[in-house]
Amino acid sequence: MVSKRRLSKSEDKESLIEDVSKARKQPLSKKTKKSHVHNEVEENDSIFLKLLKTSGVILKTGESQNQLTVDQVVFQKKLFQTLRKHPSYPKIIEEFVSGLESYIEDQDSFRSCLLSCERLQDEEASISTSYSKSLIKLLLGIDILQPAIIKTLFEKLPEFLFENVNSDGLNMPRLIISQLKWLDRIVDGKDLTTKLMQLISIAPLYLQHDFVTSLPEILGDSQHADVGKELSDLLMENTALTVPILDVLSSLRLDLKLLSRVRQLVMGKLLSVKLDDLPVIIKFILHSVTAADALEVISELREKLDLQHCILPSRLQASQSKLKNKGQQSSSGNQENNSQDCVILLFDVIRSAVRYEKIISEAWIKAIENTASVSEHKTFDLAMLLIIYSTNTQTKKYIERVLRNKIRSGCFQEQLLQSTFYIHDLEVVGALVTHICSGNEAEVDTALDVLLELVVLNLSAMRLNAVFVKGILDYLDNMSPQQIRKLFYILSTLAFSKQHEASSHIQDDMHLVIRKQLSSTIFKYKLIGIIGAVTMAGIMAADRSRSSNLTQGRTDLSNEQCTQVTSLLQLVHSCSERSPQASALYYDEFANLIQGGKLAPKALEWVGQTIFNDFQDAFVVDFCVFPVGNYPFPVKALYGLEEYSSHDGIVINLLPLLFSQDFAKDGDRMTSKESDQKLVSPLCLAPYFRLLRLCVEKQHNGNLEEIDGLLDCPIYLTDLDPGDRLESMSVKEHSFMCSLIFLTLNWFREVVNAFCQQTPPEMKGKVLTRLKHIVELQRILEKYLAVTPDYVPPLANFDLETLDVTPPTSATISAKIRKQGKIGGKRKADGSKTSSPDTLSKEDSSECDPTPSNRSQLEKEFKGKEEKTSVSLQSYHAFFRELDIEVFSILHCGLVTKFILDTEMHTAATEIVQLQPPELLFLLEDLSQKLENMLTPSVARRIPFLKSKGNRNIGFSHLHQRSAQEVARNIVQLLAPMCNHLENIHNYFQCLTAENQGVVDGPKMKVQEYHVMSSCYQRLLQIFHGLFAWSGFFQPENHNLLYSALEVLTNRLKQGEPDQSLEELLRQSFNYLQNFSHSIPSFQCAIYLIRLLMVILEKSTAPAQNKGKIASLARQFLCRVWPSGEKEKNSLPTEQLHTLLSIYLEHTNSVLKAIEEIAGVGVPELINSPKDASSSTFPTLNRHTFVIFFRVMMAELEKTVKGLQAGTAADSQQIHEEKLLYWNMAVRDFSILINLIKVFDSRPVLHVCLKYGRLFVEAFLKQCMPLLDFSFRKHREDVLSLLETFQLDTRLLHHLCGHSKIHQDTKLTKHVPLLKKTLELLVCRVKAMLIFNNCREAFWLGNLKNRDLQGEEIVSQNSEESEDDTASQVSKSKATEDGEENEVSDEEKEQDSEESDGDSD
Repeated sequence: MVSKRRLSKSEDKESLIEDVSKARKQPLSKKTKKSHVHNEVEENDSIFLKLLKTSGVILKTGESQNQLTVDQVVFQKKLFQTLRKHPSYPKIIEEFVSGLESYIEDQDSFRSCLLSCERLQDEEASISTSYSKSLIKLLLGIDILQPAIIKTLFEKLPEFLFENVNSDGLNMPRLIISQLKWLDRIVDGKDLTTKLMQLISIAPLYLQHDFVTSLPEILGDSQHADVGKELSDLLMENTALTVPILDVLSSLRLDLKLLSRVRQLVMGKLLSVKLDDLPVIIKFILHSVTAADALEVISELREKLDLQHCILPSRLQASQSKLKNKGQQSSSGNQENNSQDCVILLFDVIRSAVRYEKIISEAWIKAIENTASVSEHKTFDLAMLLIIYSTNTQTKKYIERVLRNKIRSGCFQEQLLQSTFYIHDLEVVGALVTHICSGNEAEVDTALDVLLELVVLNLSAMRLNAVFVKGILDYLDNMSPQQIRKLFYILSTLAFSKQHEASSHIQDDMHLVIRKQLSSTIFKYKLIGIIGAVTMAGIMAADRSRSSNLTQGRTDLSNEQCTQVTSLLQLVHSCSERSPQASALYYDEFANLIQGGKLAPKALEWVGQTIFNDFQDAFVVDFCVFPVGNYPFPVKALYGLEEYSSHDGIVINLLPLLFSQDFAKDGDRMTSKESDQKLVSPLCLAPYFRLLRLCVEKQHNGNLEEIDGLLDCPIYLTDLDPGDRLESMSVKEHSFMCSLIFLTLNWFREVVNAFCQQTPPEMKGKVLTRLKHIVELQRILEKYLAVTPDYVPPLANFDLETLDVTPPTSATISAKIRKQGKIGGKRKADGSKTSSPDTLSKEDSSECDPTPSNRSQLEKEFKGKEEKTSVSLQSYHAFFRELDIEVFSILHCGLVTKFILDTEMHTAATEIVQLQPPELLFLLEDLSQKLENMLTPSVARRIPFLKSKGNRNIGFSHLHQRSAQEVARNIVQLLAPMCNHLENIHNYFQCLTAENQGVVDGPKMKVQEYHVMSSCYQRLLQIFHGLFAWSGFFQPENHNLLYSALEVLTNRLKQGEPDQSLEELLRQSFNYLQNFSHSIPSFQCAIYLIRLLMVILEKSTAPAQNKGKIASLARQFLCRVWPSGEKEKNSLPTEQLHTLLSIYLEHTNSVLKAIEEIAGVGVPELINSPKDASSSTFPTLNRHTFVIFFRVMMAELEKTVKGLQAGTAADSQQIHEEKLLYWNMAVRDFSILINLIKVFDSRPVLHVCLKYGRLFVEAFLKQCMPLLDFSFRKHREDVLSLLETFQLDTRLLHHLCGHSKIHQDTKLTKHVPLLKKTLELLVCRVKAMLIFNNCREAFWLGNLKNRDLQGEEIVSQNSEESEDDTASQVSKSKATEDGEENEVSDEEKEQDSEESDGDSD
């Protein structure tokens, strides 16, 4: 047992009072004299008794307490004065102590003197504490008595060392030692220390333990060093006292060398100590750590300490206890509890250390990070990372990075995780449930994923914790549909597993929750009920034949189970049939369940029969039955792919259904032969068809011939193209037409989802035709939306937390503004709907047309009416049905031969159908959105302020049911056809450039086709970049997938060898993609290409080889003429230009030379060119983009010099010269840039100059001035030139400060104080350099006049008072041998410039 010393006086005294109160209840000691009468006053003629009575203490006989008639402090003061003034002082001291010794010879009297006195005075009159000290402790508080009393106690104490505890429960040695604790003053600390150590050496072990732990409470700070040395010697002699000695040493102020010596001794015994002793030992080791040896100590500690060392004993005892009898089991259980308590205490010690000692937490992380071998990692490493992560918020990002790196490198494997958590199942599940109920979206998602994986991997263990998981049902309100789906899957799996019959209570609770939610009239709660019911039905009706060794007949559903499933589904159907949104959600959820392929055949058969008949009755009519009614538009059967006679064929009854829903609300009734037929909402058309299609697909192994008539059947619509009728139509008619088009588009999208994987060429051709119809309808829809700004489309995705989903207002506002002609510009000529948000630039959605400049030639041809239709359907993304990932198999299509048959089923003609650029763009845009949503890290996907995170996931519910790895694998399978399209587009632009003699927007260019091909190019590069930038490729299980992707690119050049190294694949892939740089049609494409190449380069272990290629390509793009339109003078997106220029400067071999070329060659060309022209060397540099170039160059210059290590005097002469040359180039570049503000003095340019100018001066102070300190003498001329140039730059910065103050521009003036402070520091630093080089006499100061950017004087009070620049000067003739006149004069100029900055404030 580890003894803990008390931390305060009050605790010790209170515990002592408790001991005394207990002692009073005990009978008298057997050694008590029988002649004593209880409660009588002790009477004799001894000087001891007289002085005590005079001072205020009455000694009582027997068991009674001694009485204190005055306050404790008053007693001590009276006794001290009486002794001090006694005529026989100091002999009286000996007589008094002698009397005490005689009195305490009786054990009962001694015992009474050691126990607290009884107080007789009023409590209110007491000026001291509320408890009474013992007589001995009162006497020890008197300095003149203390040494003699201590001597008496130590002479008396050995009598009791080997006696048993008295019948009254008091331990006399402990009681005696307690008198010495917390004394206000120790008169002779050294003597007391000696006595204590002698006592410890002869005492029995149990008392040694108590005596050692009492030392910090007895001795003062001045004795700590002596005690520490004695204890360290005792530690080597007596290992049984290791724990109390270390506990005491942790509480003493000791020399670091002594602590280090003891720590080394203890560390050597760490592997052999008992588990109970471990917390104290670890506490001492961590307490003795210093910053200098922290890493070394922690590294040794983690090697010798393992979590298994703590856990295995308790596990072993638990397993052994099962083999013993009940009594032994109880004993073993107590031992196990003690072991667990020790483990908890150990981690509390470590947690406290890492929380309050930064050096310990950092050293521990570093020690783990430095461990490279997989075998060297222990469970304790992972536990420590989690402990530090939970206690120290400042290291969270660091720990996350270490964890990611360890997982990627394979150091932390699944085995390590299992061995860490395998006995903490209950705690892990409890923590996961807490995170799920927290309401934080990221926490809920991650915790549910982990819980789901636990259920899948170890269902039997999770059943034991099902009651905890069930509690999450109370927190459904704050969960998203996807989270609700996961939760019910987990609960259903736990509740309906056949092997566990005791889970009926979970089933009952789930049924209650589902019925309650289904009966709600609020869609949010009905959604919970629908998702929960369908998920639970899926588990109940699961097809277990695949996971069971039993026969199919025994694994299929029983009649009772089938009845339960059908009853549950019928309940959902009846509760949702009155709400179209709820019905559609039910169909979608059911379809997702079937798509998972886990439904038993009997259940699937029942579903298929029910759905097929209901769909026909609701949405399909015969072609020969023409709808009759008072419709606002003429009804026509449109978009049919087959020629129907009047007696056969079917039609989708869309317009009549929509009319009956929308116009019936206003009293218009549709006349029909079946007027009493149940009303069906067209909102359910697409979801119901998806459910039907998946049922047929599962029942017929993917064959859809049973419903292939729905692929080519027409739809009852009206003429959708408005033509000249658009302006004359009412708002209600506009809205009706918009809804009709939205529903038609969603029908076609589901048709494409259904038949995209059908192999017959005839069906492939029809699917491509439907894609063409989608693109055409989107173009028409944009025309209607442009004149219907407040229109809200019908929902297409129903797993929403709320039905109040509206398009962003920016979309409708921009449409209004464009219509009024306030903003020029034309949307993409192809009319495609989507433009996914780009992670590289905020402007990509508006810059989806990759070559806005190409409008310059033929833009006028597409103005007028087309310009009014500039509405982005990206804003309406949530109102379109989601395309399945399988749809993109269409990208494999080349030429498809479609046979047209005559009436006798003979081939009448053949037609070649091909995937056209508009349809290709439609698919690529949707694929890029899916990739961006699934594979792009959440950090890169910045969500605007006050925007719901859930909104960006609308329309991706099917996608989110797949893992990121599955999505990446699908895209890798599409790489080959996408490379085909990429190469075809590359050839297109190569040929186009050749036809137009090198001019990309020549007269032979077709604008619409050019824009579509350009957009396809951009989307392909965007998809490639998103795929290869996926962080999942760093995981070991995805390495093969990365190899497969790179092999596809490599094989485009030539068929490579089967087993090539990763480096070789990366090199060839880089070369393949680099070839496309010659045909890049737009600046946006150029950015994606270069980012794609950088991603490929980052995966290489030797990126330096291709780093120069990146810089060369970036420079090529910067030097390329990107065509611009007449109205688009600043056509290059600013953020992307900033990115490209940064990439160039980061990858070039010499940043300084590159900056000098741009600033020294490109900018002068721009200055000498006409107003709207650009630099001839760098055509991307014009007056609109200058601020971008200036900002990037200043930032990269500061970054470069900041990364240069400051030189030291120990460096070689060659290193000094190289660094001095480097700084000369840097200052020259800075001078060129800083002087450009005289020509380009716009506010953004001046802001950049103030910000980065200060940072450059700070870098000069830290990195360059130490170099000048020891280079001044040997390279005087170079230093002179450097400072002369820099002096002119700092003077210009001073002028800029004055300019900012005169114009009172707050954005500029906020940088002035920091800049001036930095310039003042430069003055002091240069002066220090002169003193260091024995040139102090050469230093002089002066005042500068305040001037503006053009050098004109700024008239102010300060400048009027001082007409002369020179205020003071020190004689130059006193310069030392190393400071010549010219050198001094230039230094004077430097000081003159900088000192004036301080004066001008």
